Amino acid sequence: MSFSIQSLYTWYRNTIRNPKYRWWIIAGTLAYVLSPFDISPDFIPIAGQIDDVAIVTLLVAEVSQMAVEFIKLRRGKKDVAVAPDIKDKDSTTDTTVDVDAVSVK
Repeated sequence: MSFSIQSLYTWYRNTIRNPKYRWWIIAGTLAYVLSPFDISPDFIPIAGQIDDVAIVTLLVAEVSQMAVEFIKLRRGKKDVAVAPDIKDKDSTTDTTVDVDAVSVK
């Protein structure tokens, strides 16, 4: 079994997006950052803060991404609820479908 930063990042991202474990991961991340027991201890001048900054950056990035998706989802539901009232029964409208595509290597 090989260990890589990418696999650790993928695990963290998938776990924090799971509603069942989300608050546990956030609390664990904050406990790790505030704890004096780290991969590199905080009393070592620069190296001690590197792991804390990386973990906090990852946490902020994931939580902000979830917040943006939540806002888009709420805004999308409002638009869907308002859209049928705006349309005239006599006019024809085209339906647009947005697709999020990801390239596969």
